[in-house]
Amino acid sequence: MRYLVSAGGLALLVCWLAGCGPTGTEETGPEPARWNLPEVVFTEDGRPDPSILAPVQILHRGNGTQPQGLDPHVTEGVPSTHVQRDLFEGLVARAPDGTIIPGVAERWNISEDGLTWTFFLRAEARWSNGEAMTAEDWLFSFRRIVDPATGSRFAILLNPVLNAEEIIAGRLPPEELGVRVVDELTLEVDLEAPNPLFIEVLSHSLTYPVHRPTVEAHGERWARPGVMVSNGAFRLEELAMQSHIRVVRNPYYWDSDNVILEEVVFYPTEDLTAELMRYRAGELSWTYEVPNTQYNWIQANLADELSVSEWFGTYYFGFNTMREPFDDARVRRALSMAIDREIITEKITRFGQQPTFSYVPPGIPGYERAEPDWASWTQPEREARARELLAEAGFGPDNPLRVEIRYNTHEDHRRISLAIAAMWQQTLGVNASLINEEFRVFLNTRRQRAVTEVFRAGWIGNYLDPMYFLEQFFSENPQNDIGFFEPEYDRLLSRAARAADLEERLDLLHEAEQMLLDAQPLAPVYTYVSQRLVKPYVRGWEPNVLDQHASRFIFLLRQDPIEAGAN
Repeated sequence: MRYLVSAGGLALLVCWLAGCGPTGTEETGPEPARWNLPEVVFTEDGRPDPSILAPVQILHRGNGTQPQGLDPHVTEGVPSTHVQRDLFEGLVARAPDGTIIPGVAERWNISEDGLTWTFFLRAEARWSNGEAMTAEDWLFSFRRIVDPATGSRFAILLNPVLNAEEIIAGRLPPEELGVRVVDELTLEVDLEAPNPLFIEVLSHSLTYPVHRPTVEAHGERWARPGVMVSNGAFRLEELAMQSHIRVVRNPYYWDSDNVILEEVVFYPTEDLTAELMRYRAGELSWTYEVPNTQYNWIQANLADELSVSEWFGTYYFGFNTMREPFDDARVRRALSMAIDREIITEKITRFGQQPTFSYVPPGIPGYERAEPDWASWTQPEREARARELLAEAGFGPDNPLRVEIRYNTHEDHRRISLAIAAMWQQTLGVNASLINEEFRVFLNTRRQRAVTEVFRAGWIGNYLDPMYFLEQFFSENPQNDIGFFEPEYDRLLSRAARAADLEERLDLLHEAEQMLLDAQPLAPVYTYVSQRLVKPYVRGWEPNVLDQHASRFIFLLRQDPIEAGAN
């Protein structure tokens, strides 16, 4: 669908987008249900006392757009990762607070020179069909990730491993990867250079293992119900497109005795207002998001069920630098400078998102975020300079710039895109049109670069490392949808990857981020927050900056009847 944005009316448009005034969509309705829940009591072994648990342990949760797929080596997107986190387990995992804990590897050692990591696997680890897991499973999985034939867009995350970069580029065979089997339950990984954050890389869903016989027997169709063999706390039971994905407890999981939920049902949702209605009706116990237009109503009626916390990610708009006129840095800077980020976060997103001119989010110990020099200016100063830059690039009243903004179907993405298009029209005289696409179509269009001009994007960190963000625009990274190819930027990232000293590493990454922002091939807009509604009877989870919540830790409290006349 295409939207055209005409001149004028920015203030009215923003008000409408935010849901204010008589044209807003603020809901009215009955008071939320009252809850009568038992006090949470744990037994000596740390498990919730059975007496406080609901008799039916099925969690219904919203999950954003329809997942692209469930193969952890080739899919992308947060909705896929949420499901994969229940179906698979890596060498390491994350506790409810987001900290690293042992996964299939019960412990690991690092050599004195920091180059060799040895992982000792759990003897009780099993696949969901009951087969024992061995080090050979991990060797196969890591080689599959870096094999160019797999087509993984995240394989570059394994670049710290010896020879991975050369294998991904097709210059060495996968058998040369620095991973080897010591014995049935011992795996060794050799790195190119000491990297204390490598353990964080291993928490990424990319590094989950896959079952070789199933993959080889079924090819691309292996990650389907009735076929998939996985190793996580749950196994795949149903996958109904645009309806739901149902996973059930895996009795062969090594810690199955401590998993309380019997099932988790994930519901794809692009209509946030409909998701809120399902939550209010009791069909969902956990929402993926909440609609920004319902901010006032939620604060008034469901504040005690609203969870808002910092989320390690950045919302931005990318410019296709492979197409004119976005190959001109003056055009890119002008468009970025004309975005009033405070209007977007205060009037549209409204849940505590922070305006940003940096790409790497805050929260990384020891890292100084970079910013363009105009980040400290007032918005009128930025807009004045934006008009000058666009005129220098040859655009003005007699030759207005025409732009297509592309975004994936989502009501908040539409509102933000409309607001930015109106800002560009009002400030710069830019004629902007909007195109929305279903998520998978949207991703394919972005990759091709033949059609895309400007596109909405977001990047969520799976671990606290600036490299996870900056490596996205390494020249050989297939995630580099903006087409940013800068040899010096690549050299800085390569030097940082091999820097033994952490302070030197972070300084090199800061320099790389500064180079990226000076070129402005993307316009950072705000840093994310997670914003969702969770029923009070859902326990065992904690807000964390990575917004990762494995269902193996979650349980549901029983709901006791409310006495008549109780307030």
